[in-house]
Amino acid sequence: MSSSNVWTRSRARMKLFPELLAQCSGEAAAYGKCVASTTTGKQELTKNMCVKEFEALKSCFQSAVMLQALGA
Repeated sequence: MSSSNVWTRSRARMKLFPELLAQCSGEAAAYGKCVASTTTGKQELTKNMCVKEFEALKSCFQSAVMLQALGA
């Protein structure tokens, strides 16, 4: 596998990211709000603080990628 092919595939995936993010805007907003609200002041974000929101966003991205791969 040549390194140019790796970069070409990476660039192709990154070009899809804005479209996928648009499809998951509600989930992304919910995750962002959770992160923002849990890190107010001096509190730091720790593992599993926003796990429910993260899992919803992850699931949405996975579904959007599958739909994209199927050509929908």
